[in-house]
Amino acid sequence: MAEKKILIVDFDKRSLDSLAELLEPHNFKMIRAMDGAEAYEKFKSDDPDLVILEAMLPKLHGFDLTHRIFKETKGKVPVIIITSVYKGHQYRGEAIRNLGATEYFEKPYDKEKLLEFVLKLIKGDEEKEEEVSEIQGIPSEETVIKNLARRIKKRTSS
Repeated sequence: MAEKKILIVDFDKRSLDSLAELLEPHNFKMIRAMDGAEAYEKFKSDDPDLVILEAMLPKLHGFDLTHRIFKETKGKVPVIIITSVYKGHQYRGEAIRNLGATEYFEKPYDKEKLLEFVLKLIKGDEEKEEEVSEIQGIPSEETVIKNLARRIKKRTSS
């Protein structure tokens, strides 16, 4: 499996660090940004698999950034919005229905719930890749590693 990249965006360094700390044990490559414009540039250059962002961002609002990402990727890159400002079902509904957000969390958010959702999104991508590989007759990474290990063992025991 290729290393998955997650772009995390928050204007508050402590919130950014806390989110990175939550995700780090899962060996994702973290790409950090502290404003919407920087996040958009990093999104274009680093091609993340997932974006997690605060709604209230300087230079480019998180809602605008979410909509741009959704339009440019045709919804292929999930965006999770986390906010301490826009609370209530009306904002959540707007973000998901009209902006293309995949999920919406209000601060303080349930860290376990967020982590579970992130892992489900990432694992879902891996399962799709494996299904496509199997359909196309391409062996999975696990099969290749097992076959190589078997070959090496044969050579060293001969």
